[in-house]
Amino acid sequence: MTRFQSGVIAEANADALFITLNINRSPESADCLRQVLAEVPATEQGFRQRYPDADMHITVAIGSEYWDQLSPQQRPAQLRAFPALSNDGISMPHTPVDLLLHIRSERHDLNYEVAALFSEKLTGHAELAEEVHCFRYLDSRDLTGFVDGTENPEGDHRAEVALVGEEDSVFAGGSYIHLQRYEHDLKAWNQIPLQQQEDILGRTKADNREYASADKAAFAHTKRASLKGSEGRSIEILRHSMPYGNLTRRGLMFAAYCRSAEPFTKILESMVLGDGSGHHDHLMNFTTAVTGQAFFAPSSAWLEKLI
Repeated sequence: MTRFQSGVIAEANADALFITLNINRSPESADCLRQVLAEVPATEQGFRQRYPDADMHITVAIGSEYWDQLSPQQRPAQLRAFPALSNDGISMPHTPVDLLLHIRSERHDLNYEVAALFSEKLTGHAELAEEVHCFRYLDSRDLTGFVDGTENPEGDHRAEVALVGEEDSVFAGGSYIHLQRYEHDLKAWNQIPLQQQEDILGRTKADNREYASADKAAFAHTKRASLKGSEGRSIEILRHSMPYGNLTRRGLMFAAYCRSAEPFTKILESMVLGDGSGHHDHLMNFTTAVTGQAFFAPSSAWLEKLI
């Protein structure tokens, strides 16, 4: 199997940084970025050797709008702009950026150290778009109080879901990433009764039991985000989502990794456009998507060949 970036399928960490950047439009900046990207696998390995208990993962991904600046001759088959959608007061915006650094480990200080290192290397060539610090909340819950990521693929199936195969052989071992930052209206959420919250999620809050399919409302999040394909198989993505927040702004960084761009698009359409009978995902009434970006995270082997 082609060497892939370890963070694509690794299990969740306690702490993460999502950093998005825009690269200057100059040959010099593109050359600098190629050098930096080619060194990512070695940089990650160095941190893992120095701090073996930290479980460091550094995933880099190139934005859909910037890809041709970096690699004009070869492009992942399904890399396209984020699928912006709006319906019934719900908006999923497209806010393109050029580069994603998804840095995660068990130590916030080391995540900062990695981010500072990349910032120094890209000085004069990149502008920071967003820097969002995420953390594990309680027993892997979203700030709404519900356990998040319950339906994630497990074991070897994570690679099957998240890594491109021989269907696009040049980019085998890579992964399509869709990233959104959501801001929650927790004041409104916490004012509604527990039963209403559970009906909106389609899952119990305290013990994380999913409702039986027949008991789920058409607007339930687990109904709108859990889809079957034409052959009856689940449409899957690997989520690396984590909450973020301070006393004034809080929400979720939603990160979907997949071997294809299509599953995320279908899930988003189901949540926003609904089932054709006006039933959109009612969880969206309590959170707002502020950003929306599409990236491709190439294999480690592909990155190393940039120089």
